[in-house]
Amino acid sequence: MDEAKQSDGNPPETAAAGERRAQAGVACGIAVMAKASAAGRTKTRLVPPLTYDAAAALNTAFLRDIADNLLLAGRHAAIVGYAAYAPLGSKDFFSRILPPAIGLIDACLSNFGDCLLRATEEILARGHGAAVVLNSDSPTLPTALLVETADVLAQPGERAVLGPSSDGGYYLLGLKTAHRRMFADIAWSTEQVAAQTLERAREIALDVHVLPVWYDVDDVDGLRRLDAELRRPRASSPRLDRNEPYFPAVTAALMARLCTDGEFAGGRAGVATESA
Repeated sequence: MDEAKQSDGNPPETAAAGERRAQAGVACGIAVMAKASAAGRTKTRLVPPLTYDAAAALNTAFLRDIADNLLLAGRHAAIVGYAAYAPLGSKDFFSRILPPAIGLIDACLSNFGDCLLRATEEILARGHGAAVVLNSDSPTLPTALLVETADVLAQPGERAVLGPSSDGGYYLLGLKTAHRRMFADIAWSTEQVAAQTLERAREIALDVHVLPVWYDVDDVDGLRRLDAELRRPRASSPRLDRNEPYFPAVTAALMARLCTDGEFAGGRAGVATESA
């Protein structure tokens, strides 16, 4: 919200912000819901096998890779990327770790549904024809799904896009209007979130385009799946395919280093064995 309320005494608009503003009328704004990295406060469900410091570093790696994925998607569709950040006072952290082309939105409120609604409202207030909120736990989300989301929302008429997660939540929700009801009476952080969101859409007669299920890395099982996925052979020229995972280079490098440094409990081999 800070950027939308600049006064004459603030620094002039950056080139990246000016480009976002110029694109806004024809572009879909996609905001990753981002929490600043802090040991003991981020990705704590990954401890163990990670240490608190390693979990915080992984959070930062995820954010960087998701930002890069948004920029890649923007080469294939009219997409502008944002980070809807928390907690209060963490704007400098995100300015430091993310590319200038990623805009920042203050979305820190006590209720998660209110955070999602604020991010959606702010994207639309900046002139975008559609707004998407994206989780920060899916660094391998196929780029094609981001492109598909923007393409669907660019079609005439009211509609929503929902990307369900394998744990019953959702990794993505896209809207053309900030329908408050879509975020109301949701049992956040439960397996009911996606189903309840679809029910809210039915209540307001909103058509929903449902994307394929993808997974979150917010617990040890998700970490094991990510580790296995990063070790699979990759095509030299990845396709823009909804089944083709995005390769998160920053995350992959960090996980390889953590294994080498012994910061995994049992090392990478131990994690892989348990997931087999």
